[in-house]
Amino acid sequence: MSKRVTSRKSLTSMVRTRAAVLTVGLGASVVLGAGVATAAETGVSSSATVTAANAVHTQAAAQAKAAVAKKTAATKAAVAKKAAAKKKAASWIDPVAKYSLSASFNQAGGMWAHKHSGQDFAVPQGTNVMAAHGGTVVKAGGNGAGDGPAYGNAVVIKHGNGTYSQYAHLSRIDVHVGQVVTTGQHIALSGNTGNSSGPHLHFEIRTTPNYGSAINPVAFLHGMGVTV
Repeated sequence: MSKRVTSRKSLTSMVRTRAAVLTVGLGASVVLGAGVATAAETGVSSSATVTAANAVHTQAAAQAKAAVAKKTAATKAAVAKKAAAKKKAASWIDPVAKYSLSASFNQAGGMWAHKHSGQDFAVPQGTNVMAAHGGTVVKAGGNGAGDGPAYGNAVVIKHGNGTYSQYAHLSRIDVHVGQVVTTGQHIALSGNTGNSSGPHLHFEIRTTPNYGSAINPVAFLHGMGVTV
């Protein structure tokens, strides 16, 4: 009788133990499954955050690159503009290096039969006279190179843009008709020949090689970027 009771108790105990173990196991499974699910959810959330962060970083980098490119383009444009202005100015120069402006274009006075046809640059006798722009000499000699004795010794240069420059009252001429000259090249020495009250260079810009077609030389040079 006691053995049966003992056996039943042992069996009941074993059943309870197994049930407890099974319950624990199921609980662990549930907990483990929940953990796995939570981890999975956390992984998805982290991935989305990383993706968003990368997108923001990429956009910021693109904007920074675009800003640098815009600044670089603006700098290049400014440099190009400055170079173009410098080149334009270098293509035309003052016909003498150091001077004082005296009689101006279209000025009235007893020195001229009509109003003054050019700009006078007051310089000492024998000052280096340079070609204001490259071109071909079309007139050179006394008697204003054909424009009349009032000009004294004179030179006229034809330029590629359809204009002509004239240099008068020279003491010496160092170029000849047909000669090609470059901007800044020596062409003569200033003087006091012709109808002149003192040593200076009479300078004209013309639309033809002949007297009577002159335009304001100072305004023209200013338009070419030259400071007169």
